[in-house]
Amino acid sequence: MDRDLPSTIAAPVDHELVVKKSRFLAHLHPVGSVAQADAVVAAIRKEHWDARHHCVALVVGTHADQQRSTDDGEPSGTAGVPMLEVLRHREVTDVVAVVTRYFGGVLLGAGGLVRAYSSAVSHALDQARVVRRRVLTEVHLDVPHADAGRIDNLLRDWATGHGAVLGETVYTETARLTLHVPPSALAQLAADVAAASSGTLVPRPGAEHIVDVPV
Repeated sequence: MDRDLPSTIAAPVDHELVVKKSRFLAHLHPVGSVAQADAVVAAIRKEHWDARHHCVALVVGTHADQQRSTDDGEPSGTAGVPMLEVLRHREVTDVVAVVTRYFGGVLLGAGGLVRAYSSAVSHALDQARVVRRRVLTEVHLDVPHADAGRIDNLLRDWATGHGAVLGETVYTETARLTLHVPPSALAQLAADVAAASSGTLVPRPGAEHIVDVPV
C-alpha cells in the first residue's frame, strides 16, 4: 500500500484579515524544527513590535508529532488552539503559523476571536503552494547512452501519470536514470519499460524515501 504523509508548504505566505477594525496578520512559514519555528516567531515579534498579540501554532515532524500553540495574552483557547486545529485539519506539518493582531478598539468576544484567528490561518493556507509528501521507492535504470534520451522522455511521461518523481541522471559507462515510484506502481513500471525496450531494460528497485511531491 502506498503511504501518504502530512503535507507541507513550499514557501512563506502572508494574509491580512480585518474584523471590526482589528487587523489580523497571518504569516505561515515552512520550518524543519521547533528551533527554526522559534526563530520565525522572534523575527515576526521584532518586525511588528508595536502589535498587541503574536499568537502561534506550529506542527513539526514527519508524522506531525510535535505540536504547540500559544494565545499570547488572548483569552485562553481563543487563538493558538483554533489556529492549531486548522493546521491539523488541513493535515500539514513542518509549518509555523503566527497571527499578529493590531487591536481595533472593538471587543470581538471569545467566538469572534476563534473565528478570526482560525480564518486568518485558513485563508493563508488557501494561498500557499502545498507540497505533498509520500513514501516512494527509489528505482534505478541503466540505459545505453544512445537510448538515454528516448527512455528519459518515456519516464517523464510515465511519472506524470503514476505519481512518480524523476531524479537525477548520472552518466558513466551507461546513463543511470533514477525514478521515485509509488510501491503499488513498481510492477507497472517494469512492464512498461520492458515493452519500450523489447525486454532489454530492467528497473532495479532500491530503498524507500520520503519525497516531496508538488501538488
